[in-house]
Amino acid sequence: MKIRTKNHHAAHALSLFIALCAPLVLRSVLSADISAQTIVTENGVRIVHNVRGGTWGTSPKVSIELVRTLGDVNTDDENLAFDFPADLAVDAAGNIYVADSRNQRIQVFSPEGRYLRTIGQKGQGPGEFAATSSIDFDGEGRLHALDSQQRRIQVFTPKGELVRTKPTTKLEIRQLRLLRSGKIAVESNVRGPKLVQLLGPDLAPLAEFGEPFDYGDELTNSAGNSWEFAVDREDNIILGFRLQNRIEKYSPDGQLIWRADRELNYSTKVVEKAKREGSGTHFRISYPRFNSVSKGLAADGSGRIWAVTCDRQIRKDEEVVVMIEGFADGRETRKVVGDTDLRKTDMYKLEVFAPDGVLLVAIPLTHFVDGIWIYGDRLFLLDRDRGVQFYEYRIREK
Repeated sequence: MKIRTKNHHAAHALSLFIALCAPLVLRSVLSADISAQTIVTENGVRIVHNVRGGTWGTSPKVSIELVRTLGDVNTDDENLAFDFPADLAVDAAGNIYVADSRNQRIQVFSPEGRYLRTIGQKGQGPGEFAATSSIDFDGEGRLHALDSQQRRIQVFTPKGELVRTKPTTKLEIRQLRLLRSGKIAVESNVRGPKLVQLLGPDLAPLAEFGEPFDYGDELTNSAGNSWEFAVDREDNIILGFRLQNRIEKYSPDGQLIWRADRELNYSTKVVEKAKREGSGTHFRISYPRFNSVSKGLAADGSGRIWAVTCDRQIRKDEEVVVMIEGFADGRETRKVVGDTDLRKTDMYKLEVFAPDGVLLVAIPLTHFVDGIWIYGDRLFLLDRDRGVQFYEYRIREK
């Protein structure tokens, strides 16, 4: 293990542009061989530069086993016909809740995947949705459902009874995660000087944290700093950047604990910056292009971090594009372009990190992935645009 201290601002900025995602999990973090990693301290923050593959090498301490799939784009069962599922949560009894966003509902299934009930429907009244954007359970077992279009959080019992509604008019929240303390971590649609907002139970702002990388223009900054986040059992908040080689862990009050990156098979430099051509009311915007790095991350009960990482970039024959064609019946009409029957790929892997940011192992995946969730020993991966289904795996400790 190499350990050194640096305070260079240039080195600090460079490390912000590096991300990590890594292998599987281990039974004991202390047993991991970290001699191949480079660990430095920059301005008092632990920085972990991980080598390819992880410290477990060819002897991983965990594996995953497919249990079932939930949902299917070709199903005849209306209860399993999801439309742009946005989030997933599991209650204390093991029941699965799917935020079926464009169907304006939350679908509830038993631990075995049997349909139980639907919470909500399309509408503007109590218990109704325009879009179920993000869901999570609080410490008392109540389900918080964000409707980003109607700018409110509705709180339900697990049975679907509405408890109360919290307006979010001034916040424009895109995604939420609940801490055991009662605080709420949120991603906002409005990009500010910091990335994450920490709110109280009454949605009063408490803190902001997370440093964006400066690409030099507003459009490139907005796209390039997109991220996913998770909360572990100790209320630490982990950020995983979709387009940067960087994973960060923050304390419950927003203090940066560590930043990690790992070796990738591609560059994380901007492929093409945003452009604005023309003047006045006649102009055209070309959005920036990047290589994709991460498709989400989750924390398990041992504090390990599981990240879905791109092992390579997508090929032309694998691309699926969702195009917005207009609006009908109060919602967007979309057209999916590409081979949605193609479900298998070797593009993705699961990288598992120790609680201190050291990469443990990388597990190859065989299908497309757009999100990840972990509850106990259950791991869920979402294929949102092709199969429109969740893959449920069992985490096996060795």
